[in-house]
Amino acid sequence: MAAALRLEAVDPRRNAPLAFLTGLVGAALVFGAVQLANDPGLFLQTFMKSMGLGSTYALIALGFVLIFKATQTVNFAQGALAATGALFLSFLATDGNIPFTSVSNPINSLGGPGWMSWGLNVIVALAFAAAVGLVVERLAIRPMIGEPLFSVAVITLGLEIMFRVFNNDAVEVEFRPLGVPWLANGFKVGDRLINWSFIAAMVTAAAAFVAVYFFYRSRLGIAMRAVAFDQEAAMAQGVSVGRVFAIAWAAGAVLAAVGGIFATQPPVAQTLSVDQETANIAFRALPAVILGGLDSASGALLGGLIVGVAEIYAGQYAAGNVSWLGAGYPLIVPYIVMIIGLLIRPYGLFGTPEIRRV
Repeated sequence: MAAALRLEAVDPRRNAPLAFLTGLVGAALVFGAVQLANDPGLFLQTFMKSMGLGSTYALIALGFVLIFKATQTVNFAQGALAATGALFLSFLATDGNIPFTSVSNPINSLGGPGWMSWGLNVIVALAFAAAVGLVVERLAIRPMIGEPLFSVAVITLGLEIMFRVFNNDAVEVEFRPLGVPWLANGFKVGDRLINWSFIAAMVTAAAAFVAVYFFYRSRLGIAMRAVAFDQEAAMAQGVSVGRVFAIAWAAGAVLAAVGGIFATQPPVAQTLSVDQETANIAFRALPAVILGGLDSASGALLGGLIVGVAEIYAGQYAAGNVSWLGAGYPLIVPYIVMIIGLLIRPYGLFGTPEIRRV
């Protein structure tokens, strides 16, 4: 008997992510082979720089994703939280005081290697950032459970303004150094410098995504995914929505702070200090969030790396051909990549499509 033929309605965009990524990888390989042959040192430096920038974007994007996955709200205060977390480190490591007090920071008097004291200060700064996230969630977000998501998003805009004003007052006209132990140093490949901050950003991003991978498979991570899918159903199964919100905001604030710390270092900035531009790292990372998918941790990583590669390579290799665009044109490249990606995949490369029945 002849096999029955089945006709299916095929979405032409079903394989769009694979085609999109295949095209990007293919073009990158061809272009990379040419550049590697011309100047291996420059190619390696550019590649490491793009990975460092992409890792920073990915850390910020992951904070967006965790909060969105739990609350279905885009946190527009992510950039201000990033700068605030970096300021906490400046208070601890450079000023030598506990934030908001005149109490001397005991970590700085422990002795031992400078990098060890700095690392301990980073941990304490991240703890302060998590506390800020918990306070924000408890006072401003949890009372809005069940209310329109637009209202919650507007609240995060208000939080952005509030924290930005605090940050600007703290910075004033002077930069706030973070005391980064590796400074702007690195190692050389030929005559090309590879900054240690590139390596640090990549290692930190890898550790963060591995931690989130295992977190999502824990009991609490499953509860977070249940809340993201349906809050009322999750509550009916005994899941504490408030607890999930609190953890998501604390984790999002920590990731924002880590991203803020790397936003003061190469390749994002050269000052190693918090300034009034540090908070803009969230807006620079936004194309990575949208491109990868607002509810996808994997998308945050891939989106961050794609955007970082596009921005750095455009600035390095296209500068001589498009000089009429001006010095700042690489900053628009991520948004061009985002627009192209959304035209192919409107909900992001790994985002969950919305199905509406009429």
